[in-house]
Amino acid sequence: MTADSAQAGPTDAEPANVKPTQADPVPTASTKTAPLGRSFSLFWTGQTVSLVGDKVTVFVVPTLMIFVLHASALQVGVVAMAQYLGIPLLGPIAGVLVDRWDKRRTMLACDLVRLVAVAAIPLAYALDALSTPLLFGCVAVISGATIFFNVGYLVAVPAVVPQDGLVRAYSRLEGSGSVSEVAGPSIAAALYSALGVAALLVDAASYLVSAVCFRSMRPWGERTAEEGSIRERLTRGFRLNWADPVLRRVVLAAVTLNCGGPVFVTVLPVLAYRGLGVRVGVFGAAMSVAALGALAGAVVAPRLAERFGPGRTMAWSLLLHCLVGLGVLAAPALPAGPVIAVTMGCYGFFMSCINVCSAPTRQSRMSAHNQGVMHAAFRTVTWGVIPLAALVGGLAVSLLTGPLGVLDAARAVMAGGTLLAACSFLPALGIQPLLDAAARAEADAGHRGTAPGPDGTAPGALPEGAA
Repeated sequence: MTADSAQAGPTDAEPANVKPTQADPVPTASTKTAPLGRSFSLFWTGQTVSLVGDKVTVFVVPTLMIFVLHASALQVGVVAMAQYLGIPLLGPIAGVLVDRWDKRRTMLACDLVRLVAVAAIPLAYALDALSTPLLFGCVAVISGATIFFNVGYLVAVPAVVPQDGLVRAYSRLEGSGSVSEVAGPSIAAALYSALGVAALLVDAASYLVSAVCFRSMRPWGERTAEEGSIRERLTRGFRLNWADPVLRRVVLAAVTLNCGGPVFVTVLPVLAYRGLGVRVGVFGAAMSVAALGALAGAVVAPRLAERFGPGRTMAWSLLLHCLVGLGVLAAPALPAGPVIAVTMGCYGFFMSCINVCSAPTRQSRMSAHNQGVMHAAFRTVTWGVIPLAALVGGLAVSLLTGPLGVLDAARAVMAGGTLLAACSFLPALGIQPLLDAAARAEADAGHRGTAPGPDGTAPGALPEGAA
């Protein structure tokens, strides 16, 4: 349940309570290769297993809704909305609270909560109590726990990885996400065919593995919040994201992308199963083949960012990520399985490029002191539109199915959402010039110590129009 970093903190060779005193420099290509450490290895292992489990739930929930509960497109959209509903409700406060808590223990607890929520679905099915409202509730609980988990996740990587290893660390995590995309759907389809709803127990077990890995890590992520009320911290998080011109453009691009992208993703199972008559096994195989593109993107993205700059790579990846989605319209004129596989492969390739470039870019503009609230504010704004987009996608297909039929209704809605998301390219175009100007300013400053500005942003945060 898609995954997205903050400033470099202690590595495995340093005491866990060492705090950085300066903000990170603007991302540049590193010429040294340093070990990422045991803590990152444990983190990476736990997240890789958990990501594969997540793909089982992502695949099985809409599948069982369509084939077991015989849900409408609107009901599918409602449950998809629940996946992100907690973001606008809990997102603003999550960063403030996680800053006040031990982040490693918080993430461990979130894994355990999600374990229980996922396991409740096959239990309800066994008791003949499974329903759309129950699925909505379980998915909403998983979403709420994931919000708190993700705030810690963004702080975890720079807390256990040195600054010059961040791009490599994120590339490995993105690669794990892509591998889970490759293996997950096929595994999920096979498990669903063999076990039915009980396949969700695999995801429950994956959360247990992740929790054990967190328990085995060296302590990190102690309380970092400054004094002040929750309201003051929340206001600060939103203001810092908007005050920095780079972060502001990333926010605008992400909001635009998330207004249209979730429409495409929500409607895809309806198109595949009901519009094109694709079988569960074929759809799972197609999604697995498609995800090879995402894996390639995770490998290639650091090289593209090094050559063209992370901001420029992100901007063009946003545009191409959206435009290739229109390839799904080639079905049913061409075989549905290969069309979905090729389209989603390209879709995933560029999504990986976006993710690999986005996190280090955002980190470079933040101080360690305000990571939690800044990340939470970013997610609240950019992911807060996703529930509405998912609901609109399902509702639009339901309304258009009467006059157009389910196939044409799904195709029209997916095309509209994709074209809207493509507009994210426009605000992202200005990111690289600002990063280049900040890098020049830092180079001119030489080796002088530079502390974060009074608003908590990193050095080189330029005023509007400075590029």
